[in-house]
Amino acid sequence: MTGLAPAAGVTPHPAARLTQKIRDKALALGFDAVGFCAAHLGPDTRMRLADFLARGYHGDMGWLAERADQRSQPTALWPQARSVVALGLSYAPQGDALATLARPDCGNISVYARNRDYHDVLKGMLKHLAQFMVREGRPRAGAAGDTPPDVKVFVDTAPVAEKPLAAQAGLGWQGKHTNLVSRQQGSWLFLGEIYTTLDLAPSPPSGGGCGSCTRCLEACPTGAFPAPYRMDARRCISYLTIEHAGPIPEDLRPAIGTRIYGCDDCLAVCPWNRFAHSAREVKLQPRPELVAPDLAMLAALDDAGFRTLFSGSPIKRIGRNRFVRNVLIAMGNSGLPHLLPHAIPLLADPDAVVADAARWAVARLRQTPPYLPP
Repeated sequence: MTGLAPAAGVTPHPAARLTQKIRDKALALGFDAVGFCAAHLGPDTRMRLADFLARGYHGDMGWLAERADQRSQPTALWPQARSVVALGLSYAPQGDALATLARPDCGNISVYARNRDYHDVLKGMLKHLAQFMVREGRPRAGAAGDTPPDVKVFVDTAPVAEKPLAAQAGLGWQGKHTNLVSRQQGSWLFLGEIYTTLDLAPSPPSGGGCGSCTRCLEACPTGAFPAPYRMDARRCISYLTIEHAGPIPEDLRPAIGTRIYGCDDCLAVCPWNRFAHSAREVKLQPRPELVAPDLAMLAALDDAGFRTLFSGSPIKRIGRNRFVRNVLIAMGNSGLPHLLPHAIPLLADPDAVVADAARWAVARLRQTPPYLPP
């Protein structure tokens, strides 16, 4: 990220020194990107969100509509907010994120979910930075009329427009796949925010853009992008395998392949990733058993086994039934008849969605089509 020094002849922001200290502290804590912007978003954010909701692209994610006003304007969530500190933490993989797709006996788990829950990792780092901001931003002894600064931290669990704020704070831009793209980190960034009552110096724009590239749009197995910069979550594999609780539409199941939690295809093909360095945070390094997990083993998980295997993982929050549903769809797409004995017992699963997925998988495996990675 670029520094905060003003151009020649430009009066420095009153809080330029404090802003630089916050930036330095964030980088010292391990963040890979940090930027600052006013706690205000223009009408484009509201319009894009309203269009997304009006088209029904949010699917079952009703929480997006319930607090749309707060998501599209920081001060609607917290009227006292004056500035936003946007932070990014790289989770770039060391190798090919899609390599497991060539192994039909294994499930493919999205890179971000192969170890500790990023919410916990990122929130801990944000709290350390927030404490520093409060301490460094306190008014000088004897100063009149000033009150101590206040802060609020957010990681993907509150109505916060993370990607527009990160773009406004100079971390990058929203690519054609609607995710943030960074000149330094490509598409592999976890985002977090600190809202604050401090008036901090805004960061310059990041520069960069997608140009004529459409690799992310073409890579999507299910055609979830009706147009550049527009995504229909109802067709997105990440949505279908994580957020969607019911049966996955049968017409989309073959395209899911062996992806059992999330999808990295549109991120992995971004050419800006060539500048990214692999994740440095130890807690984000992949657990070997989650890089290429055996589908037969996963299908046999009961609730206790599921909770044990995914303790501390973001996967744990979707529950055993939804996860095994995904595993069965992957088995049905594998083209490996030796997986039949592992799918058949689940025909009698107490959960109707799991039993439905088992019926589909068994029917597919009995046809034994050749496996072709989507």
